[in-house]
Amino acid sequence: MNTYEHSVLLDESKCTGCTTCLRHCPTEAIRIKNGRAVIDPERCIDCGACIRYCPQKAKRAVCSKMSDMERFKWKIALPAPTLYGQFDNLDDVDYVLNGLLKIGFDDVFEVAKAAELVTAYTRVYLETDGIKKPAISSACPVIMRLISLRFPSLAEHIIHMLPPMEVAAKLARKRALENHPELKPEDIGVCFISPCPAKASYVKNGFAGYKSEVDEVISISDVYFLLIGKMKKEDNIEMLSESGRIGIGWARSGGEATAIFNEDYLAADGIENVIHVLDQVENGNIPKLDFIELNACTGGCVGGVLTMQNPFIAKARLQTLRRYLPVSQNTISKEEKYISADYLFENLPTYTPYNRLGGTIAESMRMMADIQKLKATLPGIDCGSCGAPTCRAFAEDVVKKTACLEDCRIQQFWSSKDSKD
Repeated sequence: MNTYEHSVLLDESKCTGCTTCLRHCPTEAIRIKNGRAVIDPERCIDCGACIRYCPQKAKRAVCSKMSDMERFKWKIALPAPTLYGQFDNLDDVDYVLNGLLKIGFDDVFEVAKAAELVTAYTRVYLETDGIKKPAISSACPVIMRLISLRFPSLAEHIIHMLPPMEVAAKLARKRALENHPELKPEDIGVCFISPCPAKASYVKNGFAGYKSEVDEVISISDVYFLLIGKMKKEDNIEMLSESGRIGIGWARSGGEATAIFNEDYLAADGIENVIHVLDQVENGNIPKLDFIELNACTGGCVGGVLTMQNPFIAKARLQTLRRYLPVSQNTISKEEKYISADYLFENLPTYTPYNRLGGTIAESMRMMADIQKLKATLPGIDCGSCGAPTCRAFAEDVVKKTACLEDCRIQQFWSSKDSKD
């Protein structure tokens, strides 16, 4: 039984069964049944591809609203660095940070600051003896779930480092308690301002027994409209920013990898490209690498489906914004050769790989043979009229008894035509 709570949902009233989402889902988690899309929760990785491509806007992300933070006495905003790339002619991130205070938050803690600390500790991690290389970044929750479901053999390559969002939440809570001793832990609410629905799923479900320090996740698109009327350049703004080029650079693909200061790295973005890279890593068909950064969204987090701006425009804005910033405002001493437990997680989540067919090897091999045999009889044009994305996927559904052979309309058409002839 599925116990994973997803943040990508279907609005059946808007769905027309057009098969667009069917063709773009990277894990083949969508089928068309009775003229409507159906999302398989066991396969869904909350990448948001169906949200991006659905022409009817029938897929939606479920996030929190500002009103959900009202139950807390002390409200802390965690802005993702992607947020800064949404605004035209922004020359100082402090306008954004002050704007967050104006819309109802009591404090702001930049995720970019935590990203710089994670970067510094990742350098230490890569120098540790015995780690499996290439080490794969754990920053993107879509990638973590994808590896668990489709590439479980690569789990040992994942860096056991908490994502910057979690590190920021921990540090923000600690700072609030130190500066406001009158507060109790339950009085403090931490809100991440997210570019993607996968972060909301991460917070809802935790991570292999680890409970997230974030209380609510609000989309960048929602916060954008609240901020746009509050950010006025004539205002005297408080200097709040504590991050530099490295932290803000995490918003784009390659930003994390280049900050490692190691030339033996690979950075890939876009879920299809990521899958190709993971296939090659699993097959050993890559050059010697120390580090791999993978982002499910095109362009990196700037390409998340909860953002407002074109990812390439957002990247250009961030590049301009970074120009006059220091490289980093958050470092660790050269003597630090160990990583604090506050930055690490112990275990990876375990899921049943979605490409596992049967409960035993013998059963799986038998089913695979049946799938191949049935696939050879199908048209092979991957038209989607059967409700599955490909003929191979349809053959698997039939063998698993979740679909009927009669659902292939092309097959039925030619069969009826031959019988008439």
